[in-house]
Amino acid sequence: MAVQGAPRSQSVGPQRLGVEAIIRIGDRHPAVVWAWEMLRLDLTGIVFGAVFFCWSLTPSLLPRNWIYQGVVAGISGAVGYGVGALIGWFVWRRYLRNWHRWPPPPRVRQIAYIAIPSLAVIVGAIMLVASAKWQRELAALTDSPGTTTGRYLIISALSGVISAALIASGRLLRDMTRWVTHGLRRRIPMPRLVANVLGVIIVIALANLLIEGLLLRGAISVADSVFSTANDDTRAGLAPPSAPERSGSSDSLIPWQTLGREGRNFVTGGLHRDELLAASGRPSREPIRAYVGLQSAPTPEARMDLLMRELDRTGAMQRKAVIIIPTTGTGWVNPTAARAAEVMLDGDTAIIASQYSYLPSWISFLVDRDRAAEAGNTLINAVRERWLAVPEGQRPKLYVYGESLGTSAGEGAFTDLTDIREKVDGVLWVGPPNSNRIWETYVTRRDPGSTEVSPVYAGGLVVRFANSAANIDQPATPWLRPRVLYLQHPSDPVVWWSPHLLISRPDWLSEPPGADRLPSMRWFPIVTFWQVSADLGNAAGVPDGHGHNYGTAVLDGWVAIAAPDGWTAADTERARATVELFAERDGPEK
Repeated sequence: MAVQGAPRSQSVGPQRLGVEAIIRIGDRHPAVVWAWEMLRLDLTGIVFGAVFFCWSLTPSLLPRNWIYQGVVAGISGAVGYGVGALIGWFVWRRYLRNWHRWPPPPRVRQIAYIAIPSLAVIVGAIMLVASAKWQRELAALTDSPGTTTGRYLIISALSGVISAALIASGRLLRDMTRWVTHGLRRRIPMPRLVANVLGVIIVIALANLLIEGLLLRGAISVADSVFSTANDDTRAGLAPPSAPERSGSSDSLIPWQTLGREGRNFVTGGLHRDELLAASGRPSREPIRAYVGLQSAPTPEARMDLLMRELDRTGAMQRKAVIIIPTTGTGWVNPTAARAAEVMLDGDTAIIASQYSYLPSWISFLVDRDRAAEAGNTLINAVRERWLAVPEGQRPKLYVYGESLGTSAGEGAFTDLTDIREKVDGVLWVGPPNSNRIWETYVTRRDPGSTEVSPVYAGGLVVRFANSAANIDQPATPWLRPRVLYLQHPSDPVVWWSPHLLISRPDWLSEPPGADRLPSMRWFPIVTFWQVSADLGNAAGVPDGHGHNYGTAVLDGWVAIAAPDGWTAADTERARATVELFAERDGPEK
């Protein structure tokens, strides 16, 4: 570190905004010196931190309020600072350390200490104003409430606190590494480079043990406990179903109290036979809804056995269609999706689902994806085995529906498109995560000229990807049955989030934007990853037709996959009106 009056031949590190420029700490206590060292800022780090901060203010997939934006900006600024500090250290060590013109004169350093931070603040303020404007444009595009420039300026304070905490944590890890390295060399004679490498490895291993082995596992355990308590709650006004075709009824083999909160919502939802008859005027049946909760039996095998006996009890395999729905983390089934299928098929359906976790989808997605795939595989194969026991000419149609993490669970039962078409009569998957194996395979292999956001595979012959109800029938080419359909909004962060965003620009950000993504969205290394990660938190917080809210587009998906003979566009709109009319009674969509 340069000290005023030091001879130019002295080895001096990267220029910092700190001790020498602001205060002389002299012979103060070492703890004071260390504390000041934790606070001072590297000039190169400030430059890169400001650049990353400004990048983070550019638009992403969904509107962000000031809290989400403050978190993204704080993380991005801290990461940028770290990148800049590392680059500054490398340039100094590689090129400047022995340069006869280094360090610059004190006057130049003093100007830099004032000018660089001041310029960073001014540019950041300008970008905050521009960011508020972008957010209002994005809100209008997604039919969401806009923000104000004044409220968005609060971001600077929140992001500053977050950046400072992260930078201090990084410096603490650096000092721990130095301490470990010094201890190794004092006890075991070894070259400095070897000691440095060992020190880094030891600190990383200890940090990983602390974060993953203790904090993360502890957090998951606490979350599991908290959400298992929530699982015991019942939405106000719900009572066990009276229809024997529903799990949890007095005739059911599966007790009401074991279904879990989402299971109880599911079995009490939907339209009954008389309501379906009144809505369509066509002969209707009481829909079967079979569900098994985590508390319904002690093991996965026992739960599947119980569910299969429930299917036998209700006569599920004598219906026109059997629909398997691998659930999201908590056991949630989209009520619109279930209601739409029952309305379209006049209740001649058996919808089957099971709970495999207490955790919400976003937590299960991060820590429990293998469990989701295993649960989906178990459910689909168990139901299909029961289905295969029915004589071939008497079997109902067999469909699979999945949404969000439920698509990952559903894909777990199949190897590829050929396997899907051999096993079931159609699949509807909505809002698939980017990590889905089958989805990724056919998006990657899409036909030349088609885009990642609107891919076409093999001319749409078997599998199709639609951004909205309006383009499900595109391209205008033959679509063989059994059909596979993915619904995916251009603005859905669940579909487009990937760790690869950290270091590489995806095709969907190189292509013309989809209908509800701003053309001004750009890819920036590291920063775009945090932007889309923040969008995940608001994925369901935007109106239907955007983000992770697909609304009654799932009805159009069902029509494409499983519409009965003679179904017309007028039938679709009548069904849509019926589905929307009963939406409020069935409770929350999300």
